[in-house]
Amino acid sequence: MKNAIAISCLALAWSSAAFAQASDADQENMVTNQIIVTGTRAAGGISTATFGTSVTVLDTTALRDRQTQIVSDVLRDVPGIAVTRTGPVGGLTQVRIRGAESNHTLMVIDGIEASDATYGEYDFATLFADEGARIEVLRGEQSALYGSDAIGGVISYLTASGRDLPGFSGRIEGGSFDTLQGAVRGAGTVGDMDYALTGSYSGIGGYVVAPGGSRDIGSKIGTVSGKIGYQAGSVALRAVARYNHIDADTNSQDYVFTGNAIDAGGSYRNDAFYGLVGATVGADGPWINDFSAQMQDSKRIFLDDDGAITYGTHGQRTKASWVSTLKLGSTGPLSHVLTGAIDYEREQFHNRGEVSAANPRRRITNWGFVGQYQLQLDDRGGIGIALRHDDNDRFRNATTWRAQASYHFDTGTRLHAAGGTGIKAPTFAELFGYSPTSGFVGNPNLKAEKSTGWEVGVEQAFLNGNARIDVTYFNAKLRDMIVSVYAPVYTVVNAPGNSPHEGVEVSINAKILPTLRFDASYTYLDAKDEFGMPLVRRAKHIGSANLTWRSTDDRFGMTATVRYNGKQYDTNFATYATERLDEYTVVNLNADVALTSNISLYGRVENLFDDHYVENVGFLTAGRAVYGGVRVRI
Repeated sequence: MKNAIAISCLALAWSSAAFAQASDADQENMVTNQIIVTGTRAAGGISTATFGTSVTVLDTTALRDRQTQIVSDVLRDVPGIAVTRTGPVGGLTQVRIRGAESNHTLMVIDGIEASDATYGEYDFATLFADEGARIEVLRGEQSALYGSDAIGGVISYLTASGRDLPGFSGRIEGGSFDTLQGAVRGAGTVGDMDYALTGSYSGIGGYVVAPGGSRDIGSKIGTVSGKIGYQAGSVALRAVARYNHIDADTNSQDYVFTGNAIDAGGSYRNDAFYGLVGATVGADGPWINDFSAQMQDSKRIFLDDDGAITYGTHGQRTKASWVSTLKLGSTGPLSHVLTGAIDYEREQFHNRGEVSAANPRRRITNWGFVGQYQLQLDDRGGIGIALRHDDNDRFRNATTWRAQASYHFDTGTRLHAAGGTGIKAPTFAELFGYSPTSGFVGNPNLKAEKSTGWEVGVEQAFLNGNARIDVTYFNAKLRDMIVSVYAPVYTVVNAPGNSPHEGVEVSINAKILPTLRFDASYTYLDAKDEFGMPLVRRAKHIGSANLTWRSTDDRFGMTATVRYNGKQYDTNFATYATERLDEYTVVNLNADVALTSNISLYGRVENLFDDHYVENVGFLTAGRAVYGGVRVRI
């Protein structure tokens, strides 16, 4: 009944979008040309109007209207993305793009590769939305631009600079599960320098995760970040620093009988630091050179119920890049952009605690060489080709490619297509990891995973350009897939054969009235392993819809969100068999009101119909939750 109500809400919203009459000059045109930085290594980014690869932009307005606190939640509204979280906020949160594994997603925060060097993926549990932030999601194999980790795609999280969003702001909210969250931000300009400083905190008492249990599982998450920019003639300098701390409860699992979470397991702590410095020379000219150096350091420890350290990991990444861009013919209808890049990257890892002596520090060094060409015909069409060669001191060297094209017709129709290859080097955890809890032992003989994929789609504008629909078909095959085996020991190996992924993505965006906006997405996915069996934690059908109303003076706003996740499979680690998890639908409602030009109140209800569902075998999810807060901006 709950699912029927939710689907009816979605259908009603779409009916409104399909049949409403568009107003004239006061409507925002939905078919806009946005500049994205993720789709190219060239300085200045690339226009979505001439870009053939599927990309979704979640701007600051979308994050505000949906009252986004946890970034992974709003990613559920992006076509092709599946999100799973183990338990409450603070539990391991994984994002999969187009059926690829979670460690096949490259996460970038303000230009910094953010994945944990130990595990080769980014845990989205730690990322809370900053005011003025923007998200770009690039789907499909992107190793030709970014190297390893970008088989499924790239997610780029960009915070606002002091020049883009000056002023001081803060928010504080509380609600269900003993939740207390808040953030402060100060930003501005001083002469040729701009700055932005941000701090956020989330404390959640939690709820019971273990079936039949009584122990609340909660978390404490804090983040401090800063950005500085300085313009000196034709040279632009920048620096970014970000520190994140998480202290979260964990559950052990019954690995013998049920596979369920149990009221034990202690907690884990993770401290991660990210830093970047860079300089761009000649930003206003035809030849632009960018130099940058970045680092990521992540220390994680696991504690038992008595607070004693059981084991831990320490991963580090350092990277330096030089990107040179030459722009030709920018004054005519045809423009050409040639880009070359050199990336140096070094990762290292070691286990911490009692197991560290038997598992010394490990290092991997990689050089990447990139060549890219872009042709653009005004805002009507474009072609792009990229080639990359990676020289790795541990794995076989690899060459990857990427090609994309787009063309826009006067009828409002845009055709787009792309294809390419991807690689994913085994993670340190897969190579050398050890877990005393599960008995996992790494396999140092693993090979890199490889993928080849392509997509083709059509976008159509309607309602006088105030609405658009895009339908894209994608197909990919993963080779040398890294899979778990349990005999004679629990470890990982490269599977023989191919793992095929294919599907269809649909996105709809419509400005129905000056005060009413509708956004929806749907994904059909058929992802199988090397034996033709469905891959776990990847539903065949995923959909979402957001209907937002804002008053003409922008003082009031309301958003209804419906998110559907179809039936999917997961592994029961007691029986090593796959279990089918039921479909579920979650409905959220939120509203906000401005009391003055500087102060506003907001509130939201998550999981309005109190749907009981699971995203992972043996772990319960939250029921209905209510939150309220206040925002101040000066």
